[in-house]
Amino acid sequence: MTLPVVVVGGLHADARRAAVERLLADVTGSVVLHHDLETAAAGTVVRTVRDAAGVRSAGEAPLVNDCACCALREDLVPELRRLAEAGDTPLAIVELWDSVEPKAMAEVVTAGGFTVTGVVTAVDPALVLPYLGNGDDLAEGGLAAAATDQRTVADTFARQLEYAPVLAVVDSPEADEQDHELLAQLHPTARHVRVGQDAPSGRHSLLAGAALAGFDVEAAAAAQHPACALLPADADDHGVGTLVWRRHRPFHPERLYAALEDLTCAAARSRGRFWLADKPDTLFHWDAAGGALCVEGAGPWLAALPDAAWEMVPPVRRAAAALDWHPEHGDRCQHLVFTSPALDRDGLEELLESCLLTDAEYAAGPEAWQRLPHPFDTLLEV
Repeated sequence: MTLPVVVVGGLHADARRAAVERLLADVTGSVVLHHDLETAAAGTVVRTVRDAAGVRSAGEAPLVNDCACCALREDLVPELRRLAEAGDTPLAIVELWDSVEPKAMAEVVTAGGFTVTGVVTAVDPALVLPYLGNGDDLAEGGLAAAATDQRTVADTFARQLEYAPVLAVVDSPEADEQDHELLAQLHPTARHVRVGQDAPSGRHSLLAGAALAGFDVEAAAAAQHPACALLPADADDHGVGTLVWRRHRPFHPERLYAALEDLTCAAARSRGRFWLADKPDTLFHWDAAGGALCVEGAGPWLAALPDAAWEMVPPVRRAAAALDWHPEHGDRCQHLVFTSPALDRDGLEELLESCLLTDAEYAAGPEAWQRLPHPFDTLLEV
């Protein structure tokens, strides 16, 4: 399909709307598609298609399997096809509803045969820390996308923020240097663009240029995968710190389990991958925000796979493994990143170090490690 598509999302609704209006004004003839999931409890999703002059059409799509997001997926691509067939739309702007995550929608649009030229998450910097610290379920705020939606505000916002290569940042009188620094450290590889900033050429805004610059769905997915995620680098500025903690020695499962609450509350955001002495073949994913931690197995370490299976592993995964390779343990490693204002680096490092195997435990070897207690079995529902 020749119709280019920009996906704009974010829980900061006012910032998202401001970004969408700027794009609509910048690209003459562009059209905004928005699915409002607020009526999902009544069994429908409301679709609106509009341009700079106003609403072109509105309609309802029925829920699919009691899931508003599923209805969005089913309805979005046919609407884009209608716009493409009409041939008079230079750009389709897909404005996501508050809690819809851009990754799923970018993949749906691409699978539908369209070119996603950009994925943008709109942000009010003054709200970054409050949203990262909000452990409420989306359902409590009427933001759940399905009856079974168990996501929280914090983890949803974190994924929206970290997936998009472009952050549309609105001017906020309440935001200070620490707020902007926190945003920069949470996603340092993103292009941060002020919504109201014009490009030097004066032809359009910097936001429009960034949104049309191109987007690689596969690369974006790889950048979020626990095995090869592009995690932030060590930083310390304006009262905000990012600690990157890397070790090759495995965690003692019981001591790590006992420290989970303290580690989860030590930072506004933490993520990464780790390995447990009693489960040496499993790569574990660490994902914490809003005082809640999600730990889950993310498949095997490459070192646990037979050589013949390596050919089936994406090159980006093999490259990430090579960077962490250890002569004895292969790609098994601890790579955890903690970002927060007022980060207690020394205390955090001391706690993490105390969770590793001691010299004596390490010297006992892998067979002894696997006889250690298995407290994570309950957490992982093994």
